Amino acid sequence: MKPSSPDKPALKVKRVQDLTIAKSKRVLVRVDYNVPLKNGRFEDITRIRETLPTLKYLIESGAKIALISHLGRPKGKPEAKYSLKPAAPQLEKLLGSPVAFCGDCAGSAAEKAVAALKPGGVVLLENLRFHAGEEANDPDFAKALARLGEFFVQDAFGALHRAHASTAGVPKHLPGCIGFLVQKELEFLDRVMGNPTRPFLAIIGGAKVSDKLGVLNKLLDRLDGLVIGGGMAYTFLAAQGISIGKSLLEKDKTQQAQEVIEKAYAKKVECLLPADHVVVKEIKPDAETKVTQAMAIPADLLGVDIGPHTVEFFTEEIAKANTIFWNGPMGIFEIDAFSKGSLAIAEAMAEATKRGAVTIVGGGDSLAVLSKAGLTDRMTHCSTGGGASLELLEGKTLPGLQALAH
Repeated sequence: MKPSSPDKPALKVKRVQDLTIAKSKRVLVRVDYNVPLKNGRFEDITRIRETLPTLKYLIESGAKIALISHLGRPKGKPEAKYSLKPAAPQLEKLLGSPVAFCGDCAGSAAEKAVAALKPGGVVLLENLRFHAGEEANDPDFAKALARLGEFFVQDAFGALHRAHASTAGVPKHLPGCIGFLVQKELEFLDRVMGNPTRPFLAIIGGAKVSDKLGVLNKLLDRLDGLVIGGGMAYTFLAAQGISIGKSLLEKDKTQQAQEVIEKAYAKKVECLLPADHVVVKEIKPDAETKVTQAMAIPADLLGVDIGPHTVEFFTEEIAKANTIFWNGPMGIFEIDAFSKGSLAIAEAMAEATKRGAVTIVGGGDSLAVLSKAGLTDRMTHCSTGGGASLELLEGKTLPGLQALAH
């Protein structure tokens, strides 16, 4: 396996099928079960479901499987609301075989839980981020995790861009490889982004321009069209001298936003910004909504979604494209009244898939939009790692892959 971005030399990384894992061997598997939780229930289980091929392969090999993951941002100490315990019965149901749970991910309790497994057994360990050593990439914590296995399988694509103990530290102590999920993600992004079927359109949304500037500049070398929506669009509009009222603004990024627009123009990439907006006086579920008649937003209002005219011409662009990459919602989709724009994009993407276009969706919020619309299975590919896919497309080396390179 030689994962790479289209512009970087390939890294040589072993695949799980390249290792000979004897029966009863302990295998530590890094998964990404950092999925939306509401009232103790997982709202979108895409990331859990996508790990099944790797887990079933290891179960069939007779390995003893210990799963490690993070969930949320508990800041280095246990918080009940971030417990991974609810994931165990969910995974058990999907696998069709028992999944034990252990209340810690390192130390004697975790070691006993793994030792107690029978061949083909699975135990899910508690949230990695309940230990400060995880995000600090503490060598001692990495060693403690490594003691749980004789082999390490990296199947958390969404965590590959983090240099944490479970991604960059553990591979220093165990023979490591990538699972089927990571293989699929890397191969798909490399193939599609390296040689897309044209026209190639990117739809970039979400809250912050600062999170997306790198990938926007990189994508402009390959795109035929660029659609910008979500909270980040207001910084682009402000850069054009358009009033955005009280909308989200990264003032220190307006110059860079303007440079993206200028680069798109120079490369003859059509760059589309919202032409109208759903606006409110304050962000709350029962807020009275209005639709602006133009790009400008009145001084006392703030934008929360793209307007109907924008929905119309954004979806027209999607209808013309043959490869479409979407990362980031068009508004505050968690509130139903502000979700119409994002849901309309999801519907348009589903229609594009139906007519044969290649549709790629990345990022937790975008996947949540698809789940809300009931359209997750109507995309060509749903990437389980928004940040990782963006950094890969940006040409960066992912620490979790670098640690496995040989």
